[in-house]
Amino acid sequence: MPATIVDLGPARFFRLPGEAIVGAAILLALPRKPRVVLAAVSGVALAALTVLNWLDMGFKQYLGRTFNLVLDWSLLGDAQSYLEDSLGRTATLAATAGLIVLVLLLFASLAYAVVRLSNVLARHSATATRGTLIAGVVWITCSSFGVQLAGVPLAADSAAVTLQSQTERVSDTLKDEAEFQKVAKVDAFGATPPAQLVPDLRGKDMIFTFIESYGRSAIEDPIMAPGVDKTLAVRTEALKKAGYHAKSGWLTSATYGGSSWLGHSTTLSGLWVSNQQRYRTVMASDHLSLTKVFKKSGAWDTVGVMPGVQKGWPEQSFFGLDKVYNAFELGYKGPKFSWSTMPDQYTLEQFQRRVHSKKHDKPVMSEVILTSSHQPWGPIPKMVGWDELGDGSIFKGIEAAGNKPADVIADTTKSRQEYGKSIQYSVTVLTEWLERYGSKDTVLVFLGDHQPIARVSGNHASRDVPISIVAKDPKVLDKISAWGWSDGLRPAHDAPVWKMNLFRDRFLTAYGSTPHPKKG
Repeated sequence: MPATIVDLGPARFFRLPGEAIVGAAILLALPRKPRVVLAAVSGVALAALTVLNWLDMGFKQYLGRTFNLVLDWSLLGDAQSYLEDSLGRTATLAATAGLIVLVLLLFASLAYAVVRLSNVLARHSATATRGTLIAGVVWITCSSFGVQLAGVPLAADSAAVTLQSQTERVSDTLKDEAEFQKVAKVDAFGATPPAQLVPDLRGKDMIFTFIESYGRSAIEDPIMAPGVDKTLAVRTEALKKAGYHAKSGWLTSATYGGSSWLGHSTTLSGLWVSNQQRYRTVMASDHLSLTKVFKKSGAWDTVGVMPGVQKGWPEQSFFGLDKVYNAFELGYKGPKFSWSTMPDQYTLEQFQRRVHSKKHDKPVMSEVILTSSHQPWGPIPKMVGWDELGDGSIFKGIEAAGNKPADVIADTTKSRQEYGKSIQYSVTVLTEWLERYGSKDTVLVFLGDHQPIARVSGNHASRDVPISIVAKDPKVLDKISAWGWSDGLRPAHDAPVWKMNLFRDRFLTAYGSTPHPKKG
């Protein structure tokens, strides 16, 4: 099998596997008992490689990368939770049970099959020996001359390649863990005195907002872009009328299709946090996050609004947040919208009531996560009057009338269309909130955490996400004029593209922070 679903086709199964030829030769040479033991072990190993191949295919399709044998087992629990939110508990339990049975049958059947084939070889050893020699010559010939069938090499070594790549991946992961620990201890601003951190933003209410799955495809894909681009243009003009101006660029995310926390932590830590081990390392370190900069300065109170957090969240300390409002602390009484615990409009209204509108001794730095654009993009909330939000019960009818998650998941075109609509909703909600509640001292930084899954963004999409800075005070945007970002909420196609981890240091430098390196 290939490592990606898009490469799956009949030609893949009409090839001559070199591993089978070598295996046949070894089995023919062994006495009965060791032959049966080796055959059974080989069948189990083949089943294990098949499962890993399936996982690679799934991870490529959803996360744009292969499965990591060391780090990614924990994500299977997240996948089950996502299915439960999207399809319901009963369907998820049935699917999980069916998958477990399938995997057990695969191991048992392949072990039995290889033992049975080894017995056939032994009973017809002369014929089997000639056949093995002929197959070996054919394999070497096809490999030497590059013979192909429908564009696929006829001489195959997929199992050996899969085993080698998995072994190298494990080795690289273990090495990376040790190397990244050293990298995380080095911080260009780690020893900067509080008074020298972001002095040019003193007195501003800072809001850092991540929009789930807001990727470059939303702005440039021919199916999603027309609606999203129109929304960005309309909202740019509306903000102008309210006295706000924006500049926008691109960041290349450390993740793709999911694992949003990797995008969040990469942006805010200034480190390339591309896997779960790196994430754990960063969270356990004293590396200075961008949000913690404001707390360390002593000039801001810090708050997080996290409607996607539904359990203990020890990361609060790393991000330097004095208070965090999770999914259960925002008073929501309406329905969930699939994975999203509440509509973005409700989240922002609660942010306004509980944080932004309150009198504080200091300005407030807030981190807000918006979740309405999370897959499977069905049902999608609709805008209601801001004064009608109440406890969220108004969304019951909207949720009931919306698309069913299973219907959207099963249709690629519909998934892309509904994804585009969800981005339009989130951008509209966020900018309307700013237009309605912002002040001359409000500074909004908002960006996507990653591109949507490959079924929506395409199999060759970049990992780029849009980022915008919006403010009334012209001095705020003047500080980043040298960045070359586009005016407005829509970054131009040729606007600068930075790796996501570079944003922290460039932001801190632009707003007057003085580097004082801390070395591990």
